[in-house]
Formats: sequence, structure tokens, C-alpha cells
Amino acid sequence: MKLVLVYSGGLDSTVLLHHLLAEGHEIHCLGIDYGQRHRRELVSGQAICERLGVEYRVVDLTAIRPLLKGSSLTDSVSLPEGAYNIENMKSTVVPNRNMILLSLAIAWAASLRADAVAYAAHAGDHPLYPDCRPEFAQAMDRAAALCDWNPVRLLRPFIDMGKRDIVRRGAELGVPFELTWSCYQGGQRHCGRCGTCRERRDAFARAGISDPTEYQSPD
Repeated sequence: MKLVLVYSGGLDSTVLLHHLLAEGHEIHCLGIDYGQRHRRELVSGQAICERLGVEYRVVDLTAIRPLLKGSSLTDSVSLPEGAYNIENMKSTVVPNRNMILLSLAIAWAASLRADAVAYAAHAGDHPLYPDCRPEFAQAMDRAAALCDWNPVRLLRPFIDMGKRDIVRRGAELGVPFELTWSCYQGGQRHCGRCGTCRERRDAFARAGISDPTEYQSPD
């Protein structure tokens, strides 16, 4: 199939990119700069796509940042550190983020006459993010089939996999984990303290796979 992948340069979407390529699909990757604190992920996305010879386009949506108030990823709100749980990480919710990203990907897919849009939603996605709920994805899938004369499907190949399983699949595929980016702080090295860093480190540990990530904080 011809697919548009919502691609952040993160661990999950990079494993999905390699997974889809291994299945023989034609992939076009879409990155989105919405003014996120961790736009460093876009640099990783570019490097990985160049390595694979895959088209990668970044849409500049930084003008919408003032509309995304209250999130520690897009507003002047302190980024929480520590465990990835609902109370600690609720400030990282970006209003309507997945609808924004998926809408653009669906538009590009329709213009390419692509079969579907894929994104790396997985079983470990946290309930604190309302746009990660299955009901949301199902509604977007229905909308994608109706929004253009060229119907587009919405694919979530990893929806039954946890992050540990994704790491294991990435190891099978030879994914360059060291090039991927997860940290919400967005520096030059993973901070090792924010929820996404802790979740990343835990996924490698539970998968029994060596973590090549360079963290500022050792634990």
C-alpha cells in the first residue's frame, strides 16, 4: 500500500516506519512543528528518513502555539519530572493534538491517492490523553473515509502492543534506537528525568534489550 505515516522521530513511530517498510509498503513521512518544546524530535526524524531514503516533510504550524494554552509542551508551564502517571503528566496534554496531526496527514494522503494514514498508537498509551482513546481513533477513521472522494483509512498496527513489545520488534528490525528521540525537554541529550525518558528506559529494561540512549541523568 501507499501510506502516509505521522512520524515524530520518536521510538514508537520509528519502529513503525521500519515495520511498514519491512512489509513492503511505500511510505511518505509527515512531521509537524506545532511549537512543541521537544521539536528536537524533528531533527531525528529527518536523519532517520535520510538514512532510509524515505520522503520526509515537516509542516510548520508554529503559528498555532498561542492557541494551545495550558500544556507544558506548548506553553510557559513547567515540565513535570518523575513517574509517567496521570496526576504527574496531565500538564503534557496538548489540546486536540492528534486531530490536528491526523487531519494534515489525511489531507496529504488524499492528495497522494494513498490508501491510508498510519500512526504509532499502542496499547500502552495513557488514558490521560483523550485523543488516544479507541473511540477517538474510530471516529477519525470514519471521518477519513468521508472527507475526500478518495477514501483514506486510518491504521494503528501497534494498537495491541505495549512499549516493551515495540522495543523488541525494533530490535528484530535493526532500528537505530540511538537516533530516535523521546525526551520532552528537547535538549541535545535525553534528560533521563521526565516521564517519557523514564518510560523509554523502562521499556528497554522490560524488553531485555540494551538501551543505547545517552541520558543526562543516570537514573
